[in-house]
Amino acid sequence: MNWRIGNRTLDLTQRGLVMGIVNVTPDSFSDGGRFDDPGRAVEHALALIAEGADILDIGGESTRPGAEPVAEAEELRRVLPVIRAIRASQSSVLISIDTMKAAVARAALDAGADIINDVTGLRGDAGMIRLAAERDCGLVVMHMAGDPQTMQTAPHYDDVVAEVRAYLEERLRILTSAGIDPARIALDPGFGFGKTLEHNLALLRELPRLVIDGRPLLAGVSRKSMIAKVIGSAAMSDRHWPTVALTAFAREHGARIIRVHDVRPNREALRMMEAILGRV
Repeated sequence: MNWRIGNRTLDLTQRGLVMGIVNVTPDSFSDGGRFDDPGRAVEHALALIAEGADILDIGGESTRPGAEPVAEAEELRRVLPVIRAIRASQSSVLISIDTMKAAVARAALDAGADIINDVTGLRGDAGMIRLAAERDCGLVVMHMAGDPQTMQTAPHYDDVVAEVRAYLEERLRILTSAGIDPARIALDPGFGFGKTLEHNLALLRELPRLVIDGRPLLAGVSRKSMIAKVIGSAAMSDRHWPTVALTAFAREHGARIIRVHDVRPNREALRMMEAILGRV
């Protein structure tokens, strides 16, 4: 199982990747306001690299349920200094831009980013597919029902696993028909994006069904509200170890990229599970 990002081809058959989250936002659900200063964001990013992050996912617009949209200029103001500073000091680390806007993605790629991570599955901005076809970047294509403002308003599926799989298959077909090499695409079922607790649990149980045409699967479960519902505590500090457990479970069931806030413990869980699976 390979993922092609520019002139790099990553073999994910044996070892998965850890994507460390860098939210340059005042209102993200977990760490909003902690790293909205570019200097603090860069310091945090470098710490995640030291902990073993393979990818840094830089975001300047919160996609938590009910989040308000951010103007393009403001999003650019937040993310570009961070990407430039990281790239200036770290030539080899992979950088992902977490955005729904083609103009932001383009500027981020020009500043040194390698991957576009779009929670709309490259359907929120008509220019995103054109940009992806022009460039040779990696892509993360996610499933989301609705948009961040509406996605948690009584989400309904007849069969959540079948419907998410069908959506991802369709996006893969559309992107491929636009001239995008499928080897550049990773797929994300979108835990917490337009899904109830039961929807999220069903997707976790059936993760192997979401591996499509050999494309790597990304699992983003870090500190999500579904953890709070299961453990009976809303405290963010109580979501740390359940996230680590979900990392191990997701890797065992087919995920190859794990998107997390806390890199070191989740990287260790990933490596431990891979040792059990005989993949080290």
